[in-house]
Amino acid sequence: MRKRVEIGLLYSREGNYARISEACRLGALSAIEAINTTPDSGSELIAIERDPRGNIDLYQPLCTEILRETSARHVVGCVTSWSRKEVIPALEKAGGTLWYACPYEGFEASDSVVYTHACPNQHLLPLLQWAFPRYGRRGYLTGSNYIWGWEMNRVARDQIAAANGAVLGERYLPIGDVDVSRIIDEIRATRPDFILNSLIGPSSYRFLQAYAELGREDAHFTAATCPVLSCNLTECELGELGAAAEGLISVGPYFNDAQAQLPGAGPGFGSSLEAAAYSAVFMLAGLLAQPDTREAASLGELLAGSGAARSGIDPETHHVALPVLIAQVEGGRFRVRESWHKVAADPYLSHSDRIPAARRPRLSVVR
Repeated sequence: MRKRVEIGLLYSREGNYARISEACRLGALSAIEAINTTPDSGSELIAIERDPRGNIDLYQPLCTEILRETSARHVVGCVTSWSRKEVIPALEKAGGTLWYACPYEGFEASDSVVYTHACPNQHLLPLLQWAFPRYGRRGYLTGSNYIWGWEMNRVARDQIAAANGAVLGERYLPIGDVDVSRIIDEIRATRPDFILNSLIGPSSYRFLQAYAELGREDAHFTAATCPVLSCNLTECELGELGAAAEGLISVGPYFNDAQAQLPGAGPGFGSSLEAAAYSAVFMLAGLLAQPDTREAASLGELLAGSGAARSGIDPETHHVALPVLIAQVEGGRFRVRESWHKVAADPYLSHSDRIPAARRPRLSVVR
């Protein structure tokens, strides 16, 4: 008989990052359906959903509710680092595990979290190393005013300084704020070589629309000479952006233009967020299917023995090795410009050998 296993889903279906959240939710539900309809699957997964509705104050109580009122000890969810950090105490108290499927800023390795999307050595560092020789080292940094924006820009400042570059400006907006006029004015005045955009949701959409308008006034502010770089924008948000996304350069472990696959997830997903959530559920199901595994087993118990090797989860950091792809929006979809097959995660940036080797741009001889 199949073992019935309840797992929590904690995604907001409204609010500033609803598009991102819905992509993750779709990936998790697709994986649950695939596992439940596989004849030889040893488990039937039951989704226990809670919707924080984009309200940061609801994440911890709803996570606690899942862990207290159901048998679920694993929760797939959260989009922002703010919400992830809110639920970790509840997970630690109940012996639960969060499966986190979004890019994040690194400098964390919790015994209560598995990270199935990218950290900085798998997104920001290769993106900047790729961009410097192509566009220059004079950057403008912007981001949403919380831990993702702060930490991404801190690491970017370090990388730009190490490359003898310069940060020409740095500006933050509260989540949901769409008044980007000061940012645009500063960019117009400083004329950087590139912009690192770590805004999220409507703030990011409005900024990209305003930047496209600036580019129509001054050709310097176009993808050829001053592109916008992103570590968190995926296909799930292109519909909101339309033509304003043209030329945007993003990095991630998956784009639907590429053949690269995330662990446990094949091709055919709408974005890396969907693929990473799908992968998370399949990793969890594989660990729970190990012989003599208790449904309430801790993450450490699940990864003991051959569990870590079989799942691809690093037993020390709980991150996974991922492909690294750099892609640019062209004709309304991401086209891959550079790729590395698999890069081991280095959340604390302590292993220089885990940064993908930079490749120089190809030069052509003009006669």
